[in-house]
Amino acid sequence: MGNDRPDTRKRILEGAYELFYRQGFTRVSVDAIADRAGVTKRTVYYHFDSKDEVIAEVLEVQHLHLMRQFDDWVDAASDEPSDLIVSLFSNLEAWAARPEWLGSGFTRITAELADLKGHPARRVASRHKAAVETWLSERLAAAGCKGAGTLAGQCMVLIEGCMSLALIHGDTAYIATAKEAALLLADSMED
Repeated sequence: MGNDRPDTRKRILEGAYELFYRQGFTRVSVDAIADRAGVTKRTVYYHFDSKDEVIAEVLEVQHLHLMRQFDDWVDAASDEPSDLIVSLFSNLEAWAARPEWLGSGFTRITAELADLKGHPARRVASRHKAAVETWLSERLAAAGCKGAGTLAGQCMVLIEGCMSLALIHGDTAYIATAKEAALLLADSMED
């Protein structure tokens, strides 16, 4: 088992991510995770102490992936705050238009575990959302935005709201509306 440890652990995390994203945390059993990864339940517990630890690590991996994704989404944009906003929201809209899209896994897991404030997955989700806001603030500041921190916080509220509404109603127009609101906010920062 020593030689395949990283590969086995990776397969477990990938399988768990697929299941958690599609079905939610509470509806997925350790047996299902093991099945999806092609390992035994015992192997899952060899690599992780609990299902809680699995979801926390799944979210840590997703965090790294998404931060790279956000960079890719705005790297092609010019150095104007409005161009960064358009690029970010347009890419969110394209992502949400994909048939397999089920919203933000970080937001969904936090809602699912709302009564468990100390749950490791909630802590990871909180750190992720804070990191995204910091990243956006830094990108906006580098683009010369006055009040970059305030605008980043406002954009985060718009992102969370539009993503939730797009999921609830199955309509990405909410993301386009949030983009327009974010542009108005960015314009007001320049006044």
